[in-house]
Amino acid sequence: MRIGELADATGLSTETIRYYEKADLLPPPSRTPAGYRVYGPEAMDRLHFIRGAQRLGLRLEDIRNLLAIRDTGTCPCEPAADFLARRLAEVDAEIRRLEALRTEMTTMLNALPAGECPQPTPGTWLQREGR
Repeated sequence: MRIGELADATGLSTETIRYYEKADLLPPPSRTPAGYRVYGPEAMDRLHFIRGAQRLGLRLEDIRNLLAIRDTGTCPCEPAADFLARRLAEVDAEIRRLEALRTEMTTMLNALPAGECPQPTPGTWLQREGR
């Protein structure tokens, strides 16, 4: 498929796909005699992996390392197991932080009055009581 078709299939822009190529996240595609990029189904799979990793908050360098592990079974900067264990610990810490935030928000929601909340009186919403 050409770059526009790949963009449509993945929900990414053609500029983003070209950027991922320049950032060595996506291998250079083959080209037609006219110079158009031609991608196989593996490019779509790789782009879905990249987007999923980004949704998890991974940095592009981390994604590049994960792709190297995925492609070759080795990590270019450190042993793959060490890298994955470190990132997994970071993800676990973020999950704990988000769970604490969720608990706090749920507590706040449950503490709201059951009835309709009255609209603030214009000009008074920033004033404290007793002033």
